[in-house]
Amino acid sequence: MSDRIFGGFGLALAIFYIWAASIIKDSFMVDIVGPRAFPYIVGAILGLTSIYFILRPDDEPEWPIMRDFAEILFAGAVMLLYAWSLPEVGFIISTIFATAYLTWRLGTAPLWSLAIGVMTSVGIYVVFHLILGLSLAKGPLGF
Repeated sequence: MSDRIFGGFGLALAIFYIWAASIIKDSFMVDIVGPRAFPYIVGAILGLTSIYFILRPDDEPEWPIMRDFAEILFAGAVMLLYAWSLPEVGFIISTIFATAYLTWRLGTAPLWSLAIGVMTSVGIYVVFHLILGLSLAKGPLGF
């Protein structure tokens, strides 16, 4: 039943997507393919895969218990808090805490989670900021 519901939503989205693509106006510089070709392809693939889910659903999945749903919601809240804290405390500090929490919840020991958070944060900072020269959020400590 859940696959059929998923397929129904996907099919509705595909129909809307193809309709929205059909009202894209041509610009004065039109190439051979035009601006609607790619959205039509995406909508058609989404529609075909959704029809497959409707016609050939899998067996009903075994859904997680409420405690596991709460765990997933809390991990999502941590990611939102991470995004919110980036401009305030910077990339390194935010990433340390987010990575440490998430690895801890995945089963790593708390001290190892903190170590993994530090190594991940510093490693990403070195590669993306120092080597590649990309801009990352700076915190009150300047990094």
